[in-house]
Amino acid sequence: MSGARTRRLVIGVGNPERGDDAAGRAVARLLPGTLPADVEIAEGDGEATSLLAQIEACGTAVLVDASASGAPAGTVRRFDVAAAPLPQDAGSLSSHGLGLAAAIELARALGQLPPRCVVYAIEGASFTDGEPLSPAVAAAVDDVAGRLRAEFGPPTATEG
Repeated sequence: MSGARTRRLVIGVGNPERGDDAAGRAVARLLPGTLPADVEIAEGDGEATSLLAQIEACGTAVLVDASASGAPAGTVRRFDVAAAPLPQDAGSLSSHGLGLAAAIELARALGQLPPRCVVYAIEGASFTDGEPLSPAVAAAVDDVAGRLRAEFGPPTATEG
């Protein structure tokens, strides 16, 4: 099991057709070629069982999602969910209802939560079908991608 727990994964969560809900996926799309080769990058729709399956056996999982908590658009919050559960109002930390929070807490209950598990929540402004990212969220997407590059480090010379 220890070998499997070395897997590192970033998941961009969201619906690319619903305005700021695409924030997580937009972050994921900025990362290829900018992280070490052993960091997998994936996208998902936020459905709890799918997220649970994706993070199973990871040593590190970082999930990036849009939020709708009432904070100013573009606000970025980082939660170390391996250390503590998401706040009680976790449903508002994701634009996918309880999908993300449910996946994390189910993984915790099953003993499958990665030892390092982080959630980045980017506050959205509009989740309207067919709309692009709002300017504040687009700027936050760039910010979170930069934070992830700093957290994981650059590709090594032999990778790039």
